[in-house]
Amino acid sequence: MKRLSYFILSLTILLFWSSCRKDFEFSASTGTLEFSKDTVYLDTVFTNIGSSTYNLKVYNNSNNDIIIPSIKLSEGYNSYYRMTIDGTTGIGGAPNEPIGKVFENIEMLAKDSMYIFIETTVDIQDLAASQTQFLYTDAIEFDSGENLQKVELVTLVKDAHFIYPDRSTTIDSETGEEIHVIETLTFDVDGDGMEDETTIQGRFLADNELTFTNEKPYVIYGYAAVADSKTLTIDAGARVHFHAKSGLLITGGASLKVNGVPSTDQELLEGEVIFEGDRLEPNFADVPGQWQTIWLFNNSVDNVMNHATIKNGTIGILSDGNQDDPTKLTITNSQIYNSSNFGILGRGTSIDGENVVVNNSGQSSFAGTYGGSYNFVHTTFANYWNNSFRQFPSVLLNNFIIDEDNTVFTNPLDAANFTNCIIYGNDNPELILEKDPSDDFNFKFTNSLIKFDNSSNNFTGDVYDFSNSLLYENVIFNQDPEFLDPNNNQLNIPNGSPSDNFGIIFGNLSSDILNTPRSATPDLGAYESVEFEDN
Repeated sequence: MKRLSYFILSLTILLFWSSCRKDFEFSASTGTLEFSKDTVYLDTVFTNIGSSTYNLKVYNNSNNDIIIPSIKLSEGYNSYYRMTIDGTTGIGGAPNEPIGKVFENIEMLAKDSMYIFIETTVDIQDLAASQTQFLYTDAIEFDSGENLQKVELVTLVKDAHFIYPDRSTTIDSETGEEIHVIETLTFDVDGDGMEDETTIQGRFLADNELTFTNEKPYVIYGYAAVADSKTLTIDAGARVHFHAKSGLLITGGASLKVNGVPSTDQELLEGEVIFEGDRLEPNFADVPGQWQTIWLFNNSVDNVMNHATIKNGTIGILSDGNQDDPTKLTITNSQIYNSSNFGILGRGTSIDGENVVVNNSGQSSFAGTYGGSYNFVHTTFANYWNNSFRQFPSVLLNNFIIDEDNTVFTNPLDAANFTNCIIYGNDNPELILEKDPSDDFNFKFTNSLIKFDNSSNNFTGDVYDFSNSLLYENVIFNQDPEFLDPNNNQLNIPNGSPSDNFGIIFGNLSSDILNTPRSATPDLGAYESVEFEDN
């Protein structure tokens, strides 16, 4: 009985105390709100592609609970921006009054704060049809009249060429449900001369799309494919952006020509052809795996890449087949960064590379698998992937594959020549050679620097006989090349590096990747050494 009496008394006191509180008596705002920023920059977006979500924090630092009569975009319902405020979407909802533009009677407790989340999708054609980019601005207005406060909104909108597969809708005859179908590619997948159905979403480029210029960026959804006997030419300064699960596919008989030129500004890279994802916000600048790959399919021919930057893909370049064709892929003065799997993956193929830099790969920066023919000169293969559990070295070579039934298939490694190269990274070893003795395994490292510490004798066999000058000639082991900032893909070397003046005159190019002339005793890797500035 005493417990019941105590409960009734406590409840009475609580009800009485609540009825006397004035916490929920809101007064009108007085224009003294404070904000986490005075301008919200939504960075750069492509026309008709939604931005990331940005936030603004609003503070009521007064001692009063307030009510804000209105929070709205200056352009009102016509604004290309949209907001949510503490999870609400505002008033409106009619076709000419979309939600997320106007809010009324927003309450804020004393010494409290709230979040406003902001996004935008802009059609540049509605703003300035003659321009390829446009600075779109608006503002968030808090209250009105003498209590009006504003936070500016700014977005750079870029026009682009969009390439995407066709989409169609059919009706299921049995269920009556709509079935949405996205176009898939049909081509000779297995090389038997017959076209095969695939599950690769995308379409073949039309003849009038086979030249990518530098006038506007290109945004690709799915795979943009080049058909047999066709050539995709990409001009210097072009920018190619890929949506998630997208890429380029150069099919049998087709060719890719990437015609970048040296850049005078190493920040802008105005002469480079750049391949990257379609998220332009700074937070996505170095995120791996945003798109898939540039796939040079079996029997594609005469592929050439010069002054290309390939970044943030799953596999930067995937080259299949044609190991007897020395023109399968020639890549020069190019860099590949932040690949979630491989920077360059060759499968029984032929690749010639000079002045190439590959860094930060979830697996190997270069993998020459199932044999092939590879020749690299003045190339820097590094791997400073930030995952301490990386299982693959910077460079991997083998001459076999194992199928799902554990059956081993071999193919000769006809050549794997590395001259004036650097193979280094944040793991050990950074070179693994997997030889099946039933097939050829030909390779040679000449005047190169390699990270390979075998003090525990885990790696044995003739391929690791470093005293064999037919395999390893003038090779430096386990000396740090002293890269400028490898974690941020700056693989330049300083004067006095172990790689400085250790090379030989070899190859077709007399300048490094930055177009700096090489000396009579050139340096290893893609860069000639320079004097680093003190930080």
